[in-house]
Amino acid sequence: MQYLHGPDSYRKTDVPQGRIEQFKWDASTVYPNTSRIVQVYVPQQYTPGEPAALMVFQDGQLYLDPDLDMRASIVFDNLIHEGSIPVTVGVFVDPGQPGNRNKEYDPADDRYSTFLLTEIIPAVRERLGITITGDPEKWAICGGSSGGNCAFTAAWHRPDRFRRVLAFVGSFAQIPGGNPYPDLIQRGPQKPLRVLLQANRWDLNFDQPDDNWYSNNLLVAAALAERGYDHRLILGDGGHSPNHGGVILPEALRWLWRPSPDGNAYTTNLHEDDL
Repeated sequence: MQYLHGPDSYRKTDVPQGRIEQFKWDASTVYPNTSRIVQVYVPQQYTPGEPAALMVFQDGQLYLDPDLDMRASIVFDNLIHEGSIPVTVGVFVDPGQPGNRNKEYDPADDRYSTFLLTEIIPAVRERLGITITGDPEKWAICGGSSGGNCAFTAAWHRPDRFRRVLAFVGSFAQIPGGNPYPDLIQRGPQKPLRVLLQANRWDLNFDQPDDNWYSNNLLVAAALAERGYDHRLILGDGGHSPNHGGVILPEALRWLWRPSPDGNAYTTNLHEDDL
């Protein structure tokens, strides 16, 4: 099934466009001998010196390409303009080359969060002179496939930084040693996370007892539900594809930034029937 994008995924003539800056990062100590491109979306509404919210994306170029499904910079332009999400700097990080994507994204350890917090985000601040808020309630992370479970892993290990998570068709089934999160969520102390999982009914091995991408997302969502986490599970009718995730990205972001008990003013109209 092919889902169709709504108006928030297209450029609007009356909406100011943010700019994209980029730099190459080949000085990693966490992932030595790798090179990658980091692209940074800076909304037009950003005022130098004033702290902005932050959202990090794995597989950065796939989220920025206006001809693909996610179209994140266009969605950010539209939602920031209407006031549905805060003034947010987007950091779009490509996986390390050569061929380091799964080594970075799939392990359920703290290496990738350490990489972001000690290398990439400081580089964004220093190289581009951008001020990012220190409030973890305004730090989010997003990814799809292995980048989706990577986003969850980063927030799981560092909820003192990343509190909001979007994971599209997460590859929890591909984590080395098996998916630990259903057990960790149920047995460990509750963490201050807000999580939206999107899964596709016909994802990889959808009807198999082992390595089932679909059921592993359901298991993570069930554990979050049983522990009372602030979460949503949105199901699409496709395979291992970003199409449904890209189509729901605007409403997913509205949900992610909706009002919190701390007085967060951002609103959402996300309802299950809309998706």
